[in-house]
Amino acid sequence: MNKRQYILGMVFASFFGAAIALGGFIYFGEKEKIYVPYESDKPVSLTNYSPDSSEIIVPEGLNFVNAADITTPAVVHIRTVYSGHSRSSSSDFNDFFREYFDRGGSPSQGRPSRGAGSGVIMSEDGFIVTNNHVVEDASEIEVLLNDNRTFTAEIVGTDPSTDLALLKIDGKNLPQINFGSSNNLKIGEWVLAVGNPFEFRSTVTAGIVSAKGRNLNILRDRSGLQIESFIQTDAAVNPGNSGGALVNLRGELVGINTAIATPTGTFAGYSFAVPATLVKKVVGDLKEFGTVQRALLGISILSVSAELAESEGLDVLKGVYVRAVNNNSAAEDAGIESGDVIVAIDGQTVDNVSELQEVVALNRPGDEIDVTYIRDGKTKISRATLKNTSGNTQIVLAEKKSMEVEGAEFEEVSSELSSRLGIDGGVRLKSLDGGKWEEAGIKEGFIVTKIDREPIADLGDLEDKLDGLSGDGILIEGIYPNGDKAYYGLGW
Repeated sequence: MNKRQYILGMVFASFFGAAIALGGFIYFGEKEKIYVPYESDKPVSLTNYSPDSSEIIVPEGLNFVNAADITTPAVVHIRTVYSGHSRSSSSDFNDFFREYFDRGGSPSQGRPSRGAGSGVIMSEDGFIVTNNHVVEDASEIEVLLNDNRTFTAEIVGTDPSTDLALLKIDGKNLPQINFGSSNNLKIGEWVLAVGNPFEFRSTVTAGIVSAKGRNLNILRDRSGLQIESFIQTDAAVNPGNSGGALVNLRGELVGINTAIATPTGTFAGYSFAVPATLVKKVVGDLKEFGTVQRALLGISILSVSAELAESEGLDVLKGVYVRAVNNNSAAEDAGIESGDVIVAIDGQTVDNVSELQEVVALNRPGDEIDVTYIRDGKTKISRATLKNTSGNTQIVLAEKKSMEVEGAEFEEVSSELSSRLGIDGGVRLKSLDGGKWEEAGIKEGFIVTKIDREPIADLGDLEDKLDGLSGDGILIEGIYPNGDKAYYGLGW
């Protein structure tokens, strides 16, 4: 064997050995792995997102879609005009939703200002509930529906003590919201706020009920009978939401959005709504009588606190302490005395003044209620027949809203404007159409506070004073909404 043959043999042997080694590895090496799907009875699924998904399942307790669909068609946008005077944002209503007003003019210039808010359709024939502060003093009210139809609205009645107002438009087969029970609302329950913030129409926000029976001390009523028992939520609301709907997840009305707690004028975490049970009662009264039938126990009260319980030697830390009982009142007739602590009305627990006021306000004069109270550590129940502000059980008729005298139309001054100007009532010159008042140089918006130095608190005073005049000249004293005082001589 020569050298060349030897080298070729070695190369062939190397290749042959390598082939045998490789074949043995493949034959005797690791077998192919088989992956078997893991089956489980647990309801698990992949978390990938499919853009073609036609249906997304939302937990029942978080499904806002149905409530929004039901509610938005029945929530309206309200636009108001204030002829001859402007509205002030520096008043006792700083915590209310201040709407957008044109403040460029002044009362003497007669340039109108404007406002905006929301409202809720309560019936198919066009009754709408909103806040009193949305339409108070307005000379024109326009309602814009969700379907872009517009209507002119008339005020059926107002109630400053609850900051509610009832409007009427000439419509038929309108969408409406059904009342729910605000009494059944639970802390932590989901709610939706629907309205028109910042002119953004049909806006829906969600939140939970944060508290109930809140007293903010923001309402002002000439009678001193304001009722504050607000539902507090963290649903985002802003200027323009005033008068809008607060609904539960069934789309039922549980409140009318009314106020916010804010250092800036915009939403800062909490909003407040008038409870639906109170709204329903007020709307019913305004629709039937034109005024609210206020039922009173006739007592001066305080919420029980730890400090009050210690100072008065009370055995309870919750309830309503009776500080005084009015003469000839429902409470006096029922045997309730100063020092008693009221803990329930008609079996419903009342822990503070707000809750008691709300429960009593749901009644009318002449209605009977069971008052549960504690006296000397013993629980007692008395039957009380509620009375009106005049101390009887009669239905109260609506007061005259305006009157015309010698070409001038007058109306009573709102509590907000009276408070801002520091006056006690008065009558405002709403419009002029010739006659003695216009000839004397008096402008629209002027507020008559005195005639011949005698105070004029309301339309009744004006009518009585003018009826007693006998052909002599009279001295008119008053003030314009911008604060300018004026005096006029008027031949009579």
